Amino acid sequence: MKKPFVPYNETWQTRTHEPDPYENMLGDALEAAFARGATTLTEIIPVMIERDIPAPDGRNWTEHSLADELARLGA
Repeated sequence: MKKPFVPYNETWQTRTHEPDPYENMLGDALEAAFARGATTLTEIIPVMIERDIPAPDGRNWTEHSLADELARLGA
């Protein structure tokens, strides 16, 4: 039996726009953190700081601010 064609979509293809530079920086930082073995928000935050990615409120990243930003972008 032949399988039906299932198209592959890049994540942004189901959104209204391509990622902007900020979203790309954030994505690159997440990839770097995961490559280092990060599994928690606490382990991701140092990578955000190393890469000078600003928190949306202009303050230091916290678990709460990172979780909120990821939820906002993933909505």
